[in-house]
Amino acid sequence: MPAVTLVIIEHDRGAISPATFEALTAARSLGADIQALTIGAAADRLAAELAPYGVNIVHQVHDDVLSDYGPEAWGEVVAQAVRALSPTFVLAAGTDRGNEVMAQAAARLDLPFSANCIEFRDGDKFEMTRIRWGGSLLEDASLTADIKLVTVAHHAVEAAFADAHGPADAIELKVSLDASLGRSIVKGRVEREAGVTLSTSPIVVGGGRGVGSADGFASLEALANELGGVVGCSRAVTNNGWRSHTAQVGQTGTRIAPDVYFACGISGAIQHWVGAMASKNIIAINTDKDANMVTKAGYAVIGDLHQVVPAITEEIRRRRS
Repeated sequence: MPAVTLVIIEHDRGAISPATFEALTAARSLGADIQALTIGAAADRLAAELAPYGVNIVHQVHDDVLSDYGPEAWGEVVAQAVRALSPTFVLAAGTDRGNEVMAQAAARLDLPFSANCIEFRDGDKFEMTRIRWGGSLLEDASLTADIKLVTVAHHAVEAAFADAHGPADAIELKVSLDASLGRSIVKGRVEREAGVTLSTSPIVVGGGRGVGSADGFASLEALANELGGVVGCSRAVTNNGWRSHTAQVGQTGTRIAPDVYFACGISGAIQHWVGAMASKNIIAINTDKDANMVTKAGYAVIGDLHQVVPAITEEIRRRRS
C-alpha cells in the first residue's frame, strides 16, 4: 500500500489560509500520495484550488457541529480521519489554528506531534528540522511514531504549484461527532478594513521605540500609503500605547514575510526579529549603526528616521510625478 500524506486544509468559511498552500508544497517533499481533508460544507468547493498543488483526493467531512471553526470538533474530525485512512504523514499549516487542531488530534490519537517544521527527510527514519525558542534555535530531530503528525512553519516554504497534476477527486468521509464538541466554536467576527493585512502585505513599514510617540508614526503612515503597504510596530510601541497590538510584528504578534520591510527606529530584539526574519528584503533606518536590526538588514540608512522617512516619501512622489 503506497504511503499517503494527509494535509489538513485550514480555511475560514471556505477561504483557504495561504499558509495551507505552503504545507501542501512541503508535503510533496515526502514523496507520498497527497490527499487533503476539508472540514465543513463551506470547504466543499475547494478541490479545484487544491489540485494544482498535487492533491489527488479530497476527503470532505460534513456535520452540523462544523458550521464554523471549533478546535475540539476539528481535532476530533482529524483523529477520526487518521483512524479511517491510516496515512503515513499528517501535515497542517503551522499557524495558531493549525497547531491547535493538530494538538487536539494528537491528544485524541495518543500520538506525538511536532510543530513548526521547516524541512523533512524521510529515509531509514523520519527526520526534520523545526523552529524552537521562537526562531532563535533550529533543532534537528527524528519522529518514530507510525503516523507522523507535523505542522509546517509559516513562511518557511514558498508555495508553488506541482510540476504535473491532475484533477482532485472529492470523496465524502463519514464521521460521528458529539454535539458537545461544539461548545468551543467561532460565533461571530469583527471585520477589519478591506485591503492587505499586516501578514499579507508586500510592503511593511515598521516603527519602534525610536519613533518617539504615537504622532511620530505619521511619516511612516505616509510612506506606507505611498507604497500601498501597511504599518507595523515593535512590542515597545504597543507597550507604550502608541499603536494597537494588532500592528505588532514579533513572536507574540504577527509574523510577516513582505517583499520589503522598512524597520524604522527598531533595535531588533530577538522577539521582533522572529516575526520579521522571513522578509525578503529589510531596510533598517536607525541612528545606531550597531543595532541588531541594522546588522541583520540587507540595507541600512544610519540617520534620524524623522528626516530619512519623509525624504524617501518625497523622492517616491517626485519620481512618480
